[in-house]
Amino acid sequence: MASSVVPKMVSIFCSGDSSISFNACFTHMFFVHLATAVETGLLLTMVFDHYVAICKPLPYKRILTPQVMLGMSLTITIRAVTFMTPLSWMVSHLPFCGSNVVVHSYCEHIALARLACADPMPSSLYSLIGSSIMVGSDVVFIAASYILILRAVFGLSSKTAQLKALSTCGSHVGVMALYYLPGMASVYAAWLRQDVVPLHTQVLLADPYMITPATLNPIIYGMRTKQLQERIWSYLMHFLFDHSNLGS
Repeated sequence: MASSVVPKMVSIFCSGDSSISFNACFTHMFFVHLATAVETGLLLTMVFDHYVAICKPLPYKRILTPQVMLGMSLTITIRAVTFMTPLSWMVSHLPFCGSNVVVHSYCEHIALARLACADPMPSSLYSLIGSSIMVGSDVVFIAASYILILRAVFGLSSKTAQLKALSTCGSHVGVMALYYLPGMASVYAAWLRQDVVPLHTQVLLADPYMITPATLNPIIYGMRTKQLQERIWSYLMHFLFDHSNLGS
């Protein structure tokens, strides 16, 4: 998801090359939003994996076979392509006869649709309803899975097992919050007038959910690793101890 936007953003910031061809911009838009649609499906499959691992640990390998994992991956991809293909077709067939400046850090759908000479409402409405249904259904299934997971976790007799399971789920909840909260805020803010939500605020809302999860994922998941915790603690103690000796 981050790879679909970061290269062009880096090119703009470092070399000042902000130009992009008409076809390349629509291709860029397709893959940017395709990646975001795939991401929400991946978060749902991760919850399913946690559910099976915690609630049905013994038949885990029998349930999550390579064929099942491949089937879930294909389903996520097909769903994303099915959602994005009509949206890309609607936007690319709008008449563009005015400004050719995309006021955004990447080729985002709403920013492109606003450049059209015709009414972009059909594509914007499709985007809003489609993303709301997709994310809403995923969040419902995620919430239902976590209810079952928490019931199973608090039914465990071992406190250590409870903490381990909660730690695993906590990391996933953190990643979901980094993705869903700014993502949906960006979608709904784009629908409001610029005098309600300034344009620079809309851009700043749209960027974090594309870049922040990928940036913080290694930290969120890595800090659960005992060896990494020990190394960081050792480094911090060594750093503080050396500085205290230098000060004295």
